[in-house]
Amino acid sequence: MAVKVEEAFDLIYKNVSGGFLKIVPLEQALGFILAKDLFATHNLPPYDNSAMDGYAAKISDSGSCVVVNHTIFAGDNSDKELSAGFAIKIMTGAKIPLATQCIVPNEDVIACQMGVKLPDNLVISKHIRLLGEDIKSGDLLLKTGTKLGAYQIALLASQGISHVQVYKKPKVALFASGSELKMHFETIEPFQLYNTNTPTFFARAQELGCEVEFIGTAHDSLEDIRKHIKSALTCDLIVTSGGVSVGDADYTKEAFAPFGYEIFFDKIDIKPGKPTTFGRIENTYVLNLPGNPLAAALNFELFGSSIILALSGDTSKYLHFIKAKMKEEYLIKAGKRTLVPGFFDGEYFTPCEKFAPGMIMPLATSNAFIMVDEACSSLACGSYVKVLSTRFSFTSLKRVSLVSN
Repeated sequence: MAVKVEEAFDLIYKNVSGGFLKIVPLEQALGFILAKDLFATHNLPPYDNSAMDGYAAKISDSGSCVVVNHTIFAGDNSDKELSAGFAIKIMTGAKIPLATQCIVPNEDVIACQMGVKLPDNLVISKHIRLLGEDIKSGDLLLKTGTKLGAYQIALLASQGISHVQVYKKPKVALFASGSELKMHFETIEPFQLYNTNTPTFFARAQELGCEVEFIGTAHDSLEDIRKHIKSALTCDLIVTSGGVSVGDADYTKEAFAPFGYEIFFDKIDIKPGKPTTFGRIENTYVLNLPGNPLAAALNFELFGSSIILALSGDTSKYLHFIKAKMKEEYLIKAGKRTLVPGFFDGEYFTPCEKFAPGMIMPLATSNAFIMVDEACSSLACGSYVKVLSTRFSFTSLKRVSLVSN
């Protein structure tokens, strides 16, 4: 019996978790998920420093012509102390001299005899970056489950952190089944097809931060499919396409049985993509997708992405949507939870004019899709829908409904 979409998600989140650890240098940490809370060991800034190229001054010297007899550059370890009637020229980032009360930018002073004339009404601490105003020693920098991007790496570099403990990236194995399929680098006969699903999932899994292995294309025989399964069991997730419906030559689920395949669900009440199967062989998860390219890709976006997020250790592991308005009225046959590909322009969502489970062009021309409630028969022009992007990753710390109605 087919499970509801929400039941499929329940089974994924209940059964999938990450947890394998490794330590990587900071230069190689991009895209990994942090596996340990990190705390600051240094104040940032580590000392009071100048936010501008200008002059260190005292408030009591407002409007006065002061003597300038010293310059401090960034990186200088100066022990100068500022006295009344004097200013010290200073560069951005330089440690401010003792007794400084403010920094006056170059453009706010006028040259005068022996130095510069300061403006009236100087303000205490103006243009001074105070010790620890950004980060204080002991502050929590990043929490476990945080994905490391460029700016998180910048934060860690500011603390002199050279290595971090992270979760290993999910390792995904891919193979297709079908004697009619050939790879794009092979010659095909008039009665054969190019295998588009495996290159699609290979690229998409890489976009989602996985390490990916291509096992090959299996012929429609139990022996050959089992050979491919055995080769893939060192990975965290096996993704197959084709051979999961009820045709005479659909051997995939039968081929997995001798390996102790525990099936969590083998059909989903969704259109397209009903014959989507998810299970586990010991520590390796298995996602069997339909052979039709559009059906396989859209279900990979929903369920494959969710499995990968759960495996990654990311605390923001739930798919999220972008709220958009329908560009035009859209009529749909009610009775089945339906996936509709289309294009999101930043404000409006426009469904593809023509699409079917076996098509490929809609995948290339669309950048998103919606999941329409089974009770819905039309979406009015200007009505709000929940758009799921196929080009960017939008996730949430909490699970939300992804259904448009």
